[in-house]
Amino acid sequence: MLFANIDILDEQFQHHTGQYVGVIGSKIAYIGTEKPAEDFGEVYDGTGKLLMPGFFNAHSHSAMTLMRGYGENLALSDWLNTRIFPFEAKLDSEAIYNGTMLAAAEMLRFGIVSTTDMYFDGEAVSRAVLESGIKMNFSLSTTCFDDRGARELPVYQEMLDTLHRFHNAGEERFKLDLAIHAEYTSTPRVVEDMASIAKETGLHMHLHLSETQAEHEACKQRHGGRTPARYFCDAGVFDVPTTAAHCVWLEDEDFDILKEKQVTVASCPVSNLKLASGFCRAPQMLKHGINVALGTDSVASNNNLNILEEVKLFATLFKATTGDPTAITPQQALYAATRAGALSQGRTDCGLLKEGFRADLIVLDLQNKPYLRPCHNMANNVVFSAMGTDVCLTMVDGKVLYRDGLYTTLDFESVARRAEESVEKILKQL
Repeated sequence: MLFANIDILDEQFQHHTGQYVGVIGSKIAYIGTEKPAEDFGEVYDGTGKLLMPGFFNAHSHSAMTLMRGYGENLALSDWLNTRIFPFEAKLDSEAIYNGTMLAAAEMLRFGIVSTTDMYFDGEAVSRAVLESGIKMNFSLSTTCFDDRGARELPVYQEMLDTLHRFHNAGEERFKLDLAIHAEYTSTPRVVEDMASIAKETGLHMHLHLSETQAEHEACKQRHGGRTPARYFCDAGVFDVPTTAAHCVWLEDEDFDILKEKQVTVASCPVSNLKLASGFCRAPQMLKHGINVALGTDSVASNNNLNILEEVKLFATLFKATTGDPTAITPQQALYAATRAGALSQGRTDCGLLKEGFRADLIVLDLQNKPYLRPCHNMANNVVFSAMGTDVCLTMVDGKVLYRDGLYTTLDFESVARRAEESVEKILKQL
């Protein structure tokens, strides 16, 4: 495809008008002001449109679309124990597949090309990913409350099966990570075992870290004053590439640990505020040189996958909390939503509009949008004014998956109906 006469945000998120961007196979092959002589196939008229890298969601639980609006106005512990865990106990493979397909449709609609997901049933999730065309780093949530080691848990065998059958499937669109749900849902033995397994397999790690003050302080009481970050570091977890979700209650020494171990922080501002957990100290993290990416968390605590809401909140929240209007720049917010997430997933040739990179691209329709006029600075407009519904095309690895209200790989009405049927089935059992 050749995007013709289109505005772009380049790899520094600077605005250029009247550009041509050519895609061959899965890669961006040409960016320039002159129309290339090479035939790129379909010519896409970019008049009144903006082309930019697609969004990388750094933390999600996709199948929890089935629980959208199911548990509201509750603290995290009550939310989990009285609403989420009982519902999840009734999930089967069909429900997880249906919920993941609904999430894929929603993500593609809002310009998310890839997500870092933690949930259950690798086979069901991988099927949804491969069918929908989206990218995903998926991990099986690992919890343990007894004296077993990680290799004695049923999830270990499922992990091995998912690794052998689906890791790097779909031309590497589906990747397997490992997961430790959190410090408070595991034991030191399991944590150390998972660190060892990660080193043996070469897989990345995904976990929840210091999401609430109660979680953070309880960890210190259990482990001789050690914070969750220090605890996981001492266990060897951070010796492999790790994405740590939330990181709301980090202490000063924790910043040094995450920087030294090159841990990515997946900031989820909407979910953290909605659950009254607080918010991470993103400006300090960035000053420490920590890779900070953006995540939506699940729609059960968000309640949507509109990542542009995260971008705007990320770019505005810390201005108020620090008293510094320059705390997070629009370019930093866009980087967090694109390149930072791609790097956290180990997708080094993704997340930028750059020749030779993967064609994971989105188009925003700028026409007839009073809230996008005038445009003094395009990055400012995207971060502070644009809406997720402005996305009119989503391309993953050079394939158009969503365009002008239509999906090319899924039947949305069927996907929505099947998801609702799964919800009805579960509610009858509760």
